[in-house]
Amino acid sequence: MLPLKNFTDFIEQNNLFTHNSKILAAVSGGMDSVLMAHLLKASGFSFGIAHCNFQLRGDEATADQQFVKQLAAQLNTPFHTVNFDTKKYAAEMKISIQMAARELRYQWFGKISQQSGYDVISLAHHQNDVIETILLNLTRGTGIAGLHGILPKNGNLVRPLLFLNRDEIEEIVNLNKLDYVEDSSNTSAKYARNKIRLEVIPKLKELNSKLENTFEQNLKHFRNLEILLEQKLDELKKELFIAHGDEIHISIETVKKLHPQSLLLFGLLREYGFNESTVEDIISSLTKHSGRVFETDGFMLILDRKDLILSKKQGVLIEEIMIGNADHEVNYNDYRLNILHDDAPLIIKDNPMATSIDADLLVYPLKLRSWQQGDSFRPLGMKTQQKLSDFFVHNKIPVHQKKDIPLLVNGNNDIIWVGGYRPDERYKVSKKTKKVTIFELYKI
Repeated sequence: MLPLKNFTDFIEQNNLFTHNSKILAAVSGGMDSVLMAHLLKASGFSFGIAHCNFQLRGDEATADQQFVKQLAAQLNTPFHTVNFDTKKYAAEMKISIQMAARELRYQWFGKISQQSGYDVISLAHHQNDVIETILLNLTRGTGIAGLHGILPKNGNLVRPLLFLNRDEIEEIVNLNKLDYVEDSSNTSAKYARNKIRLEVIPKLKELNSKLENTFEQNLKHFRNLEILLEQKLDELKKELFIAHGDEIHISIETVKKLHPQSLLLFGLLREYGFNESTVEDIISSLTKHSGRVFETDGFMLILDRKDLILSKKQGVLIEEIMIGNADHEVNYNDYRLNILHDDAPLIIKDNPMATSIDADLLVYPLKLRSWQQGDSFRPLGMKTQQKLSDFFVHNKIPVHQKKDIPLLVNGNNDIIWVGGYRPDERYKVSKKTKKVTIFELYKI
């Protein structure tokens, strides 16, 4: 007898799918996935079977593929299969064979699901797989998320056999005389997971014969702790993450008061790609000088004077652009600069994004560029030169925004205007001005 009630109860309790769902069952031909296919069929679910041939075991892999094709015909369900050149993909991507097989498998499952309208992808993991995953995570190093092992549902991936352990699956398969194939690679201890399954777990079961039951209870505790931590992190995000346009500002003083600091700050920054080592570096830098930058593939975090400033990385920035005397409009990174030549000596007031310059003092071509170390100018109203870095500090401009500010530079290399902030005293419109050129910046 198949454990149909336990199977459907587990599916319902974990909200894996319904009888209205269309399910893609990943079937290797082994004992676990074969039982899953029979349970899906006997329970009346609508499903298709997907099988990957990674071409790593020669004729044995081809025989497995043929077996699963026959199983699909026997169960009268759609069959999808693919052959992968796994070794070639691993070499091209410079990853292990196991990682290559994993990536290829899940990419293909996603593609088939989209093409054929499957709602979920059903995988045949069981309780022993969960134990192996946790032990593997602990061996390599993990946070609390790595202690819950394999979840019954993760996005569109579902695992309806997690209510069974390996011995129970074997007993059910034998009692129901279900045919399956053995993967010879499962008996090799050269893979880390196999070593844990074949050598470590048997030793642990000598200490605790009910290891699976114990781990099942542990998992519930770990998952509850994880949920509690997630709730705390959600509360902290609402409290600490202050939006400033496209940036998120996090008060440094508040971060210093977090406890446990490294756990909570890592939880807050993890989704942006920051790992635990980088978070420790951030913490150690909180009491030091501002200006330090921490980066991931998609984000950067700047240690400013009072805040940690988190922002998306920008694409490749234009370093400088030339402006000819006939130009009326130029684009520079996130800005458009409009240029108006006027005979009237008009003075722009109360608009930091525009300035009027004595046209006779301009030496073309002009340049629009970003700040460079050593830059200085004479801010409007001042009698002496000021380093641009000091000007930024005085105006409380965050370190990471320096490079974003467009500088209008004359042909003689004088800075005419710090765009959006202040023009240069030497180029202002005066009583002697005959013609004026008006520059106006717009954020694109």
